[in-house]
Amino acid sequence: MPRYRLIIEYDGGPFVGWQRQANGASVQGALEAAIAAFAHEAVTVKGAGRTDAGVHASGQAAHVDLTKPIRPDKLRDAANAHLRPAPIAVLEAEEVADDFDARFSAIRRHYVYRIVDRRPPLALMAGRAWRVPKRLDVEAMDAAGKRLLGRHDFTTFRSAACQALSPVKTLDRLDVLREGESVLIFTDARSFLHNQVRSIAGSLVEVGLGRWSADDMGDALARADRAACGPVAPPDGLTLVRVDYPEAESPPV
Repeated sequence: MPRYRLIIEYDGGPFVGWQRQANGASVQGALEAAIAAFAHEAVTVKGAGRTDAGVHASGQAAHVDLTKPIRPDKLRDAANAHLRPAPIAVLEAEEVADDFDARFSAIRRHYVYRIVDRRPPLALMAGRAWRVPKRLDVEAMDAAGKRLLGRHDFTTFRSAACQALSPVKTLDRLDVLREGESVLIFTDARSFLHNQVRSIAGSLVEVGLGRWSADDMGDALARADRAACGPVAPPDGLTLVRVDYPEAESPPV
């Protein structure tokens, strides 16, 4: 039974999230229906990350098993044909070893959170960024974010609904950069807790607005208390940009 790895991009706006659910359309469900339509078999598509409702991806990874082999480029093109008009695209497909697992084989996940700090409403970036109507202090945000690097108990930045067995995670990268009107928060880790990136982004905005200091961010982390978290950023600005696996290093973001 051949196994294929897929690289997928999608607009998370119309979906209840990656994971198949009974209360609405999911990215996983749309992919499974598209592949089943041409493969003529029921399939399960397993993703590297379970993005929430409204969260986007430009490099989500997943795997799927088929009973009959198919050329990877034909798998990609047939899936895309049956996905229309859903805002999902299979960018790449390749056959992989039977022991490859999109979730458990991953060694690093890369997210970016986009904020636009301007007073006028968003037109082109609506649904793709969080609009904050006041200018943010990006340097202060970056310095505060560095307090979170390394291995910590991230309970403060963890959703109450998170099902992870432990709140301890290692954050490998947190950089805050400005590109014109956009403030970009880059985060890398092997894995993240539920709502961790959005919780961190919301707290960093408190720093950018001058309401929190870098010490406040460090104190919030040390408290390991969800009540110490700042407001959780909306899903619109979050994108899963890449998932790394041990067999090859991907180019930098």
